[in-house]
Amino acid sequence: MSSFDYAERHVVVTGGSGALGGALVALLVNRGATCYVPCYSASQLDEFDYQSHERVHVQTGVNLCEEESAVKYFEGLPGLWGCLNIAGGFSAKPFAETSLEEFRRMLDMNASTCFLASRETLKNMRTVEDSQPGGRIVNVGAKVVTDPVGGMVAYAAAKAAVVAITLSLAEEVRDEKIWVNAVIPSIMNTKVNRKALPKADHSKWPSLPAVAETIAFLASPLNQATRGALVPVYGLS
Repeated sequence: MSSFDYAERHVVVTGGSGALGGALVALLVNRGATCYVPCYSASQLDEFDYQSHERVHVQTGVNLCEEESAVKYFEGLPGLWGCLNIAGGFSAKPFAETSLEEFRRMLDMNASTCFLASRETLKNMRTVEDSQPGGRIVNVGAKVVTDPVGGMVAYAAAKAAVVAITLSLAEEVRDEKIWVNAVIPSIMNTKVNRKALPKADHSKWPSLPAVAETIAFLASPLNQATRGALVPVYGLS
């Protein structure tokens, strides 16, 4: 078996029905993984092509911003190899026009979902009886954390929290062979982003399959050394 093979490995993909999440689910199931995709609303599945796949398990009504909902969801899962935290949201407003409600919304959508999903995954991993213990958690930060851009304070703060969770947790669980990393994408080549910036050179933006490939490597058994890393996925942007 190739060490990049996910056969018989169970992986949660939060935000798995979105643009990047969908690309990642497609890649993982093609490599043998069984994927678990929590969704808040069935409407999030409108453009998700894998909900009927035999190794993709979608559950609606899951709110990963709320502790009770997150705990209940993860308690119902089998032993996990990985959790890939793709769920999040974006906001861009001048600082003086950003409400506390919006600030908290960004923290919930990005940082709270990452915190709760990672915490419950860790609890799950610690109960798995396996001859090769360990696991992988991969989060999604943002380039605005390391390369600041004005007008995105709430979003940048939330993604900075994701980065902090990644780095601290990576140190805490390193001796358990649980590698925790994050990718740091620039603007990605999605339908929504192309529509928002029609005059930009879209060819310079990283593609969804390319970003998914990086995440899949970090989450794979092939990754035997990389932990606590913030991996840029910028393409040419």
